[in-house]
Amino acid sequence: MANKIFAAIDVGSNELSMKIYEITPKKGAKEIDYVNSTVELGSDTYNSGKITEKSTVKVCEILNKFRRKMKEYDVRDYKAYASSAVREAENSVMVLERIKQHTGIDVTVLSNSEQRFMNYKACAAKYRFGQEETKNRALLDIGAGSLQISIFDKQNLIQTQNLPIGAVRIRDYLAKYGADTVALENIMEEFVSNFIEEFRNLFINDKDIKSIIAIGDGIANLKKVGPELKIVDKITRDQFRVLYHKVVETTPEILSEKYGVPYERATLMLPMAIIYQSFLDNSRAEDIITPDVTFCDGIVADYMDKHGTLLIDKDFDEDIIASANSIAKKYKVNRRHTQNVMQNALDIFDSFKVIHGLGKRERLQLQIAAMLHSCGKFVNMNEGTMMSYHIIMSTEILGLSHKEREEIANIVKFNEYYLPSQTKAQVSLMTADYMKVAKLTSILRIADVLDKSHRQKIENMKFNCKDSVLTMTVDTLNDITLEAGVFRTKTELFRKVFGVKPVLKQKRGL
Repeated sequence: MANKIFAAIDVGSNELSMKIYEITPKKGAKEIDYVNSTVELGSDTYNSGKITEKSTVKVCEILNKFRRKMKEYDVRDYKAYASSAVREAENSVMVLERIKQHTGIDVTVLSNSEQRFMNYKACAAKYRFGQEETKNRALLDIGAGSLQISIFDKQNLIQTQNLPIGAVRIRDYLAKYGADTVALENIMEEFVSNFIEEFRNLFINDKDIKSIIAIGDGIANLKKVGPELKIVDKITRDQFRVLYHKVVETTPEILSEKYGVPYERATLMLPMAIIYQSFLDNSRAEDIITPDVTFCDGIVADYMDKHGTLLIDKDFDEDIIASANSIAKKYKVNRRHTQNVMQNALDIFDSFKVIHGLGKRERLQLQIAAMLHSCGKFVNMNEGTMMSYHIIMSTEILGLSHKEREEIANIVKFNEYYLPSQTKAQVSLMTADYMKVAKLTSILRIADVLDKSHRQKIENMKFNCKDSVLTMTVDTLNDITLEAGVFRTKTELFRKVFGVKPVLKQKRGL
């Protein structure tokens, strides 16, 4: 691949920023320019529920300046993303259309899990996650509207949760309750500690967290407050306590003037410092690692990963699977059964790729659906399928969009329930793609009934797809009468969707 000039645009909750990178095959991404401008979209949305006309006009003006900057560098490709402030605004669709009309820039709204996963990719590329790690770590990604906490057991992602305690949300929601700095600090501490302590009790009581990894602009600003500490890329507990007291005892105006932090960012330093300090107090973390990663870095890392140019030997799909696996573990699924169903589903998927026309991403969705198809039985044995649907719909899976998660939930639901026509199914599907759900559901149905007895009688099948017949040959001495009988009743959707008849054959019998 030849060198490429790429622009990453972050339509953030507190400011708009753009980084321009030169991407090279051997050296990766090199930042060559950075511009930003403050726009309080988060305050608009979190206070009134929608983005104001004034803010919309200002966003368009800034993006037009970004567009001219991209022209100067002859940028041929860019990605522009918005997150919670736009996502949660009542008038988000209209605002995005105005931006498109007045700037020509397409802005994509990300789900929370997509945004955090991009940040994680940038952090992994810079910090080299997963390479000879021996300590448990917590990744803290403080946004304007929420805090994402991801727990890593050495090299593996084992838990990720989103808490509604973002810096802008805390500042604006609680400011009216505290007239002076001391009162405001106390209110914020109580508010934040409630969430952090609850998270600790549920998820990290038995985890020996040794380090916190902090990403985002906020930690870089906090480091500026302690120049005498000579902090580079790691903050000890004692050093952070010094930074914390300085932020608590200093007004945003003085922080901005004395340390060169833009005023709007200075107003966010107190809630951010309180979040970090609360997590330190509720864990055994020895230090805070600061790789200086911003969302623009996440955008370019995601772009490079999808184009095969990210210079890191890591399969990020494994982290998505790990995130889903933590859900399966939480709801105590039958691991041997789900593993068997998952493997059979993937084998069936791989056996007739030319016909089904689905790709790597859909294969991942099928894998997660198989992992979670029975998680709802933990809640209600009689309504396990519907409970599984609701669990998936209400639980974030790091790296998946909301649409992808809806599709997985519906695949699980229609694994047991009748799949009606697209028109009749639309209420349940919402934004999910009907044909994708139909295709993957039909595969999951067959994979599930192949272990109807939950005794893993069928493994290592051989496939032959010819003349619109997919023959699955099983070489086993087990009695598969139950599986074979139910199998014949579960092939109708498969035949309708693919025009292929599935046939199960046993090579050896009792």
